[in-house]
Amino acid sequence: MEGKKEINKNQQMTNARGPAGQGGDSKEKTGGSKAKRIAAITAAVTCGMAVSAAGIYTYMSLPYRDTFFPNTTINGLDVSRKSVEEVKQMIDEGMKAYTLTLEERGGVEEQIVGDEFGLHSEYDGSLERLLAGQEPLRWGLNWLEGSEHTIETMIAYDTDQLDTVVGGLDCMDESKTELPKDAYLSEYREGVGYEIVPEAGGTRVVPEKVRESVADAIMNLKDRISLEEEGVYARANITAEDPALVAEAEKWNQAVQVTVTYHFGDQTEVLDGNTIHNWMTENEEGSLELDEAKVAEYVDQLAATYDTAYQPKTLKTTTGETVTITNGNYGWRINRKAEAAALSEIIRSGNSQEREPVYAQMAAARGENDYGNTYVEINLTAQHLYFYVDGQLLIESDFVSGNEARGMGTPGGAYPLTYKQRNAVLRGPGYASPVSYWMPFNGGIGMHDASWRGSFGGRIYKTNGSHGCINLPTSAARTIFENISSGIPVLCYHSDGSGSTSTTTASASSRRTASAAPAAAPAPVPETAPLAESVAMETDPNAAGDGGTASVSQEGGSGESPAETAQGVVGPGGGSSTSLAGPGVTDTQAPAESSASPVVAEPDADSMNGPGAGETQPEAQPAPQPNPQPEPQPAPQPAPQPAPQPEAPVASEAAGGAGDVVASPGM
Repeated sequence: MEGKKEINKNQQMTNARGPAGQGGDSKEKTGGSKAKRIAAITAAVTCGMAVSAAGIYTYMSLPYRDTFFPNTTINGLDVSRKSVEEVKQMIDEGMKAYTLTLEERGGVEEQIVGDEFGLHSEYDGSLERLLAGQEPLRWGLNWLEGSEHTIETMIAYDTDQLDTVVGGLDCMDESKTELPKDAYLSEYREGVGYEIVPEAGGTRVVPEKVRESVADAIMNLKDRISLEEEGVYARANITAEDPALVAEAEKWNQAVQVTVTYHFGDQTEVLDGNTIHNWMTENEEGSLELDEAKVAEYVDQLAATYDTAYQPKTLKTTTGETVTITNGNYGWRINRKAEAAALSEIIRSGNSQEREPVYAQMAAARGENDYGNTYVEINLTAQHLYFYVDGQLLIESDFVSGNEARGMGTPGGAYPLTYKQRNAVLRGPGYASPVSYWMPFNGGIGMHDASWRGSFGGRIYKTNGSHGCINLPTSAARTIFENISSGIPVLCYHSDGSGSTSTTTASASSRRTASAAPAAAPAPVPETAPLAESVAMETDPNAAGDGGTASVSQEGGSGESPAETAQGVVGPGGGSSTSLAGPGVTDTQAPAESSASPVVAEPDADSMNGPGAGETQPEAQPAPQPNPQPEPQPAPQPAPQPAPQPEAPVASEAAGGAGDVVASPGM
């Protein structure tokens, strides 16, 4: 029984929970239905609103069956929401008092009135067709994007009358307008250079562009246009932005910004834009170009100021006498043509620089005495020669110069040694003489050995001299030859004295000696430096065949010339002395240049006699010179030959051994 009661009790409990569980499920179902109802209501409302919006949009599109869409222009007129009739009325009202104002340069205005050219409206159904083509429901899209239309037949006028009206405008009258002016380069301004001056617009118009702009304004019923904005004015051919003009400005500013500093020893000449701008000229095309003639004039001025060739030279001689040598071509000489070309190129390149000019001929030093302290001093009166190397007397010798009785006297002057040559045959009218040492310095006049002579110095030259050359004992010629090089100055002069009447034999005519260097003597230019040589005593190897020996004696020995023995030698400081000091020149001398300038040979070198001092002359025209020969090393002497007779000897080339033939009228 108890068991049954327990079962019944459980059943009752189960039955009691049953209705409670069923109640929870019912609540869940009720919540889901409510959400669905809300969604349905929302969808219905949205749909209703969309339908309402569509209806409203459709309703709003209805007027556009008879009016133009918003944001619509026809021939420049805003016809938004206007009917065809309203557009026509708007056009007609605009036609009645249409006036077009033209804004011109300089604040000038001109007007065109519609009735002057028959302005009127014409309607051919274009407006109606345009409206009929609208789709009303697209009004919103048109409102966003807009649309423009042009109908040519809406506005009409008499084109001939309009052409006449436009042609009568002041802006179309060329007599009342100015042409535009091209941009150009300004004049040179110191510190600034050249500037581009902008173009000037002028007031000249392009007629066709004016007519096009006016017609367009009328068709769109514009009441005002700016001719500037319409771009109807004639334009300058060259504007400030023109690439060619900009390049031209850069080119010439580059040129005038060049600074060229010329060095002439311790003196300088500075060329800059303040001078260069005066050399700029305008060519036929209007561009600036460099005037080559003015460049050449500047180089001519440099040459006139700093050239020393053909200028008088002062020499304090070994005997103490001061002489002035006025003839000869030795000295600095600018190659004017080459330097002008180089300077023009420098200016065009825009490269500033320091330089020395291109020289046709150089000298040993700058300053008062350009011959430096390595030179040959030839006293034509005393018939005595001195060869100084670096200020020290290397050798001295008697010689025989040109025969004065026959009008062949050796001319005085300062000359550079042209070249030197071994074993040459000197030819002239009626003679051909082989020599071992040939050293020309003035055309066909030069120094050479004269083995046919037995004596030198004194007054031999008066009646028994050479054809103009300096005849030397062989040993003296050899010593000079071995220590001299092309370009070394040879200074020939006549002293105030009457000269010695004594002569010396070949063996006693010359001597080598070492003497003190003159004070402040400048070093020679490297190109013309002689070969170093010992001053030890030397004996002529060809003494037996030369008709005597030009012996080299120590100072004060038996090799002195009679003239020296008789009167002594005056040193640089004055007074008589048997020792031979270096040549005194002036109290001070300019130092040698630290570097050599370029030398460019001119097509025509110097003439024998240059322009006079104190007078600017054109480039000298030279006498023809033999082709320079390589300077050979001293070679063994040829076998002795029978000495030819004095006075214009005639000898065959075979007798003198192998050698080059040299035309030398001054032998």
